[in-house]
Amino acid sequence: MLVRRTTLLLLSSLALAGAALPGRAADAPLKVVASFSILGDMVRQIGGAHVELATLVGPDGDAHMFEPTPADAEKLASARVLVVNGLGFESWLPRLVEASGFAGRTVVASDGARLRSLDEAEEHDHAHDGHHHGHHDPHAWQDLANGVIYARNIGQALAKADPAHAEDYRRAAEAYASRLQELDAGVRAEIAAIPAERRKVVTAHDAFGYFGDAYGITFIAPVGRSTEAEPSAFDVARIIDQIRQEGISAVFMESSANTKMIGQIAQETGAVIGGALYSDALSGPDGDAPTYERMFAWNARQLARAMAGS
Repeated sequence: MLVRRTTLLLLSSLALAGAALPGRAADAPLKVVASFSILGDMVRQIGGAHVELATLVGPDGDAHMFEPTPADAEKLASARVLVVNGLGFESWLPRLVEASGFAGRTVVASDGARLRSLDEAEEHDHAHDGHHHGHHDPHAWQDLANGVIYARNIGQALAKADPAHAEDYRRAAEAYASRLQELDAGVRAEIAAIPAERRKVVTAHDAFGYFGDAYGITFIAPVGRSTEAEPSAFDVARIIDQIRQEGISAVFMESSANTKMIGQIAQETGAVIGGALYSDALSGPDGDAPTYERMFAWNARQLARAMAGS
């Protein structure tokens, strides 16, 4: 608590510096801050050389557990555009925005996305340590149809913030959206080739609900939508029983989640541990999922192989 209070005081000391943005030269890149790596990649794909991008939660980072620093406040204080997921995903962001004095344009990438609602029991279960994801599952990017909406929202926001390059942003956003639509068709075909009764897998936390709804897979997770949650012994035992009863053949690690629990489940059931899935973060540039497109293709391939038993 003392560390967090000290951090907030340091952040607040930067508020005056960010209260008024200096003028921007016509040929200077547009300063954009993205809240986490998946959104950062989308901004990079659409903004290209016209933007100067800073990403708060970088590759392999855990946005659920993130604690902003004074350096993050400095990045945000001078930014013209802030790109966020919304839906309560970045629970730490409001205090950072306030402390930095950010005076630019905020774009909520998930605006207009097709959302999964949470019932009251789920909302209660997924409110952790004062963090609440609200009435909807925040992981909307796990459906490529929503990824298209994210891309167009980002393109429109960049165009409004930088009218001199508005047409470039719009063209790039549409080209990117078209690639995502092609990828979506490929993923659908790949998953549809798996018999429906085999489309069940276990993951570390409940970040793949949109993926499951979009592509016909049942995802089972011992914990909720945040990696902050710790599963109870009852939760783990229930999942183990379900795996045995339903013949689920694969469990998956996640790049930003607890792997010990998944290892325990695999050991007790004999289920095979599939390749790591990327849920809330991209990999580094040399990893399997350095971009949103490659992340989605990687996840689909790992899931298809495991469910097919190959």
